[in-house]
Amino acid sequence: MNITFADISLAKPGALAVLVTEGAALQGVAADIDGKLGGALKRAVKAAGFTGKSGTYVELVGPQGIGASRVLLAGLGKSAAVSSAGLEKVGGELVGRIGKTKDTALAIVLDGIAAPKLPAADAAARVAFGAKLRSYSFEKYKTKKKDDDAKKDVKSLTVMTRAAASARKEYAVLSKVAEGMFLTRDLVNEPANILFPAEFAKRTKALSKLGVKVEVLGEAQMKKLGMGSLLGVGYGSQHQSQLVVMRWMGGKTGDKPVAFVGKGVCFDTGGISLKPAASMEDMKGDMGGAACVTGLMHTLAARKAKVNAIGVIGLVENMPDGKAQRPGDIVTSMSGQTIEVINTDAEGRLVLADALWYTQNRFKPKFMIDLATLTGAIMVALGKEYAGLFSNDDKLSKQLGSAGDAEGEKVWRMPMGSAYDKLIDSRFADMKNVGGRDGGSITAAQFLQRFVNKVPWAHLDIAGTAMASPQTATNQSWGSGWGVRILNRLVADNYER
Repeated sequence: MNITFADISLAKPGALAVLVTEGAALQGVAADIDGKLGGALKRAVKAAGFTGKSGTYVELVGPQGIGASRVLLAGLGKSAAVSSAGLEKVGGELVGRIGKTKDTALAIVLDGIAAPKLPAADAAARVAFGAKLRSYSFEKYKTKKKDDDAKKDVKSLTVMTRAAASARKEYAVLSKVAEGMFLTRDLVNEPANILFPAEFAKRTKALSKLGVKVEVLGEAQMKKLGMGSLLGVGYGSQHQSQLVVMRWMGGKTGDKPVAFVGKGVCFDTGGISLKPAASMEDMKGDMGGAACVTGLMHTLAARKAKVNAIGVIGLVENMPDGKAQRPGDIVTSMSGQTIEVINTDAEGRLVLADALWYTQNRFKPKFMIDLATLTGAIMVALGKEYAGLFSNDDKLSKQLGSAGDAEGEKVWRMPMGSAYDKLIDSRFADMKNVGGRDGGSITAAQFLQRFVNKVPWAHLDIAGTAMASPQTATNQSWGSGWGVRILNRLVADNYER
C-alpha cells in the first residue's frame, strides 16, 4: 500500500474518511462536506445516532456533490482520550472496512482533532502506521482466490492534514518499524519445509544491505566452542543447526552494545518426548523469538539508530530421529555447566543457554534481552494479552514496561527466586532442563538465568503473543510481529546517543 501525506482537499476520488471526536461530529471538514452534500451527512448522523464515540462509524455510499465514492465519519471518542493507540486502531479499521469494498483508494482527513498530548503530525503519522500494519497479508502460497471474493486491497492511502510535511518525517521512522514487523511476520508465517535453519540464516544476510554485519556459525564452529546444549537439540534433524550473529554499530566507537537473543526452533516436534498431533503444525512458529530479533535488527539499521546493537539467534530443528538426544542424556553447555535433559520438548532453553553465554562472553553487552516462544505455562498465567517478563534487573524491567505500555506490546513481570531455582537442581548433573509442572514458565527463566553471568538481563516469554495471537485492527496475521515495537522503543528512549 502506497502511503502519502497531503494538505486537506475534498476533490480526491475513492473513499473519504473524516476522523471526528465525540460531540464534534459535524464541525470543520465534516461540516464542509455536509454543505456540499446538501445536508445528507447531517441526516445520516441523526438517523444513526452517531456522536463520534470511539469505534463508531457512519457511512454514505455514492454521495452526490463530491468526488468521493463514499464518505465515512470515524469516531475517536472524547478529545482528551485520543491516543496513539486509538489513532493506529482507526487507521487499521478503515483499511479493513474499505478492503471489503471495491474501492482501492482511501483518503483519511485529520482536522481540528484536539489531542492534548499528541501533536497533529504525530496523530497523522500514527493513523498511517496503523493503516500500514493492517495492510499486511501472507498469501504467497495461494494459487487461487475464492470465486466469491470480490474485495480489493487498498492500494493507496492519502493522509490529509495541515501538518503534512512534519507528519511525513514522523512516519518515515514508523515505516521502518513496520518493515521490521513485516519481516518478523513473514518469517513466523513461513512453513518449516521452506524455512529450515540454513534458509533462515541465509535470509538474515539480506540485512547486510542496510549495513548490518552478519556472521553465521555452523555446527563445526559451534562444536569447537563447546555448545553441546544447543547442538544436542538438532541431533535428530537432517538440517544442520546454525548460530547467526548480527551487528549494527550505529553508536559511538567503543561503546558497549545492547544485545538481543532469540530462540529459533524452526520446527518443534518435541523430539523423543513427542508432542500430541493436535495443533503441532503451529510449531513452525517456534522460532518467533529469532524472527523478532531479525526484524528488530532490520528496523534499527533501516532507521540508522544511534546505538551499537547485537542480535544473536540460535536456529535448530527438533526432530525424533534415531540420532536424536534422549530423555536422561547429559550435555555440556558452552559455559561448562552440565544439563540433564529430562524432557526433549523443553528444548528452547537449551538453545538459549549457549546463545546467551556466547553473547555475554564475546560482546560484554550493557544488557541482554532474550525472546522465546518458550512455555505453554505462560499462556495459562497471562493468556495472549501480555508477554511474560522475567529479569535480574529492576531498571531494565521498568524500561521494558514503559516501552510496552507506549507501544501496545504489554509485558507482565513474573517472580523469580531461590525457591524456584532449586527445582531445576539435578541428581546427576549441574541442573536439569525442567522443574516440574508447577511454575513452569518461572523455572524455565531460572534455567536461563544460570547462563547470563550477572549481566543485566530480561527474558520475554512470547509464546502467547508471537503466533496465533488475537486478531486486531492492526494485525490480521497469524504471525503478529510482536516484539519489534517494544524493543525499538526501549532502544530509542533509553540507549541512543
